[in-house]
Amino acid sequence: MGFDKLMAPLAGAPVLEHSVNAFIHSDAVSEVIVVCPEDRFKQLELTQNGTTIKRVDGGVDRHNSVSNGLNALAPDCTWVAVHDGARPLISQQQISATLQAAQQHKAATSARRITDTVKRANAEQCIKESVDRENLWAMETPQIFSKDLLLEAYLKVEQAQNVVTDEVSALELIGIRTYLVPNSTPNLKITFPEDLALAELLHTASE
Repeated sequence: MGFDKLMAPLAGAPVLEHSVNAFIHSDAVSEVIVVCPEDRFKQLELTQNGTTIKRVDGGVDRHNSVSNGLNALAPDCTWVAVHDGARPLISQQQISATLQAAQQHKAATSARRITDTVKRANAEQCIKESVDRENLWAMETPQIFSKDLLLEAYLKVEQAQNVVTDEVSALELIGIRTYLVPNSTPNLKITFPEDLALAELLHTASE
């Protein structure tokens, strides 16, 4: 990006602020742990809305950051939603739907079917082969799990010194299948500068 994408302005507020407030205002959420540096956290205008809000530092890798967040949870917490701060358009309806699926299946994630033609390329960006898109899904967040299962999965990650790119991958290490919850609303991850302009349009359209 060339700049801090989580603090980039989106509809008058930082990207991260939109992401966090979606969970603060969800009836399904009682506690929010924001994993980020203190100076970044102080720039956010968060509305309490009866929700407990805490901040903890991140780690070297994603799984270190998630582990830090897990360690800060209240002892009586039973379900954990992990969400990328760079997905500011998550809806409260999708948060609730994913939680309901997790409570039924122990593990669930927001996701979308891949409908594009998919190609695998080489390092020179030349196509090597086609990839069958049948039953292919793109992972989104939140990814919601039983707290005990997620703790068990991350213990396995640390013991094996694996690097995982999401929590679904961590659950796979202990043989747990994650249920896919189709998301019908935009939930893009801010990755490239042009994503901010698209997110701005989508945010405006949803109001």
